[in-house]
Amino acid sequence: MSLRIKIETKLQEALKERNKLEISTLRLILAAVKDRDIASRTSDNRTGIKDEDIKQLLKKMIKQRNESIEIYKKNNRIDLLEIEKGEVEIIRTFLPKQLNETEITKVCKETIQSIRAQGPKDIGKVMGILKKKYSDILDFAKAGEQVKEILK
Repeated sequence: MSLRIKIETKLQEALKERNKLEISTLRLILAAVKDRDIASRTSDNRTGIKDEDIKQLLKKMIKQRNESIEIYKKNNRIDLLEIEKGEVEIIRTFLPKQLNETEITKVCKETIQSIRAQGPKDIGKVMGILKKKYSDILDFAKAGEQVKEILK
């Protein structure tokens, strides 16, 4: 089942359950997907965006919400903070499980050892390999910090 169909099915379930937060979040996701469909539509491509593009879109949406969460924390807006956190959780259900801090450190160290990275000049090489191998399950902001810390 494609990711688009999973999201649409989940929306139908949320409508039946009358879960307002889930309904609004899923509608936002589908609207963003449709925007991307329209933007990528050409004479050869009539089907819309692929699952990989949808995953990238979902990651971007999570990143935006995490930035909003930080702003709401600084401004003590607990009500808006909770809504954003709820949206992040709903969006995450459509992405593969992300690695935790310990697993990120392990993967970074293994990659550094496998290519025999020596110092800060090799950060780009390490990050390139991580992106190829772990694009779906790795938080690259955290991985980048780990790699920099290890290679300083």
